[in-house]
Order: sequence, then C-alpha cells, then structure tokens
Amino acid sequence: MAGPTSDIPSPAPGSPRVRRAAELTWTEVRDLDREATVVVLPTGALEAHGPHLPLSTDVIIAEGMAEAGAVRLEASGVPCLILPALVYTPAPFASGFPGTVECRPEILTELILEIGRSLAGQGFRRVAIANAHLDPAHLGALHRACDGLVALGLEVAFPDLTRRPWGSRLTDEFKSGACHAGRYEGSVVLARRPEWVREELRRGLPPNPVSLSAAIGRGQDTFEEAGGPDAYFGDPAAATAEEGRRTLEVLGDILADAVTGGADG
Repeated sequence: MAGPTSDIPSPAPGSPRVRRAAELTWTEVRDLDREATVVVLPTGALEAHGPHLPLSTDVIIAEGMAEAGAVRLEASGVPCLILPALVYTPAPFASGFPGTVECRPEILTELILEIGRSLAGQGFRRVAIANAHLDPAHLGALHRACDGLVALGLEVAFPDLTRRPWGSRLTDEFKSGACHAGRYEGSVVLARRPEWVREELRRGLPPNPVSLSAAIGRGQDTFEEAGGPDAYFGDPAAATAEEGRRTLEVLGDILADAVTGGADG
C-alpha cells in the first residue's frame, strides 16, 4: 500500500542499520541469523484523526516506534527486521467518520497468526509488536494474537501502551487519556511527516480535554459519544516536532526494553 508505509525517513548517519523486509531480497533474508533476529511488526489503523492529521497517523507513529526500537536493539547486538505495517484493523470508535477503513477483530488476530506461522516456518523465533492504535477492539485482537503466537513457539514482546509500566513513561497528555490527534500524536506526526499536517487547521483548533480512557470506562464506544465530534481529543495546537522526537525516543526505548526485559520490562 503506497503512502503510510513508503518513503520512511532514515535514521541519522552513524546509527545502526535498520533492516526493512520490503527493501531486502530473499537471499539477504536467507543470510540473516533468523533465530536471533527480532521481527518487528508495526500495527496502526486507517482512521479519522481530526481535521488536521492524516488517516494514517497511527501507522506513522507505529513505524517510528519500530524504527527507533530497532536502532536501539541493533546497537545492543540484537538484529532486527521490520515488516511492513498492518493498516486495516478494528476501529469502531472512528467508524462514523469517512476514510476510516476497518475489519473485524478476528480477521486481525488470524492474520497475525498466519504471519507468525510463516515466520516460524522460515526459522524466525522472535516477534515484537510496535503498536500505536489504542482502540479496545484492536488491542483485544492483538493480545489474542500474541497468545496464539506463543502457542506456536514464538517469543513475543508486545508493550501495550495502555498498561503499566509502559504508558507511565509517556507524556502528560498521553497519561490524561485525552490523546487522540492532540498534542501527543500531533507532535510525532510533525516530527516524521510534517508535510501531511494541515497546519493552519491544527493551530486554530481549541483543546478538547475529554479523556477517552474515562469514556471507555463509562461504556462509551464512539468518538462522538465520548465528546469528540471532530475526532480529536487533547490539544492539537500545542504539538511540536521537538516533542515528537522526544516521544519517539521513549517509544523506541519501550519497545527495546520489552524485547530484552530491560528497565520497567
């Protein structure tokens, strides 16, 4: 799919090499130490993110997390291979907004299991999921998939950012729960894809401090019901590229720590 998974910015000069499966040949994959290599699967969504951020916002963040985590793991001697991101997934909270394209939870679970079977058949043994889509239906499908991957004999790392200790390492807005297309997500998109942000719109949007996590606790299950008629929560105008770069560093540390059992793992 062109767009979200193409033309990803490269790491800074001197950084460890980031291997992306889509760019390699079959012989290059054959020559990897497949038992030691961590296969990183970014997962996001194609869904509404306010009038100012692209539908692929979660994919952009997940790919950034995957890349930053792979750089850290490679620097510590752990080889990584990044797969193309999964874009189509359950997204019921955003289903009322044009452009949101979703599938049933069981389809996502089975797709990840099929990917795991294929990897295991090639001798890979380690999988990490870099996820930035926090819809409960999507997260449930991911956790069921992880259980299935473990049953296949794979070692799986999935730092669910909605669970401790991972989310506690992120920004104040993220921890408030008012973090869909606001300062937290907008900052990362500004850091990675500034040309995709509708800047004039972003700067003029008022804050929406409604906590999505609290709304979920109340049983609300759409952005509209939760108090986000324009599909954003948080403070879009406060987003900065510098904060986005810092957030990506933290997300990379989180993924690396989940793989290695490091700090807070």
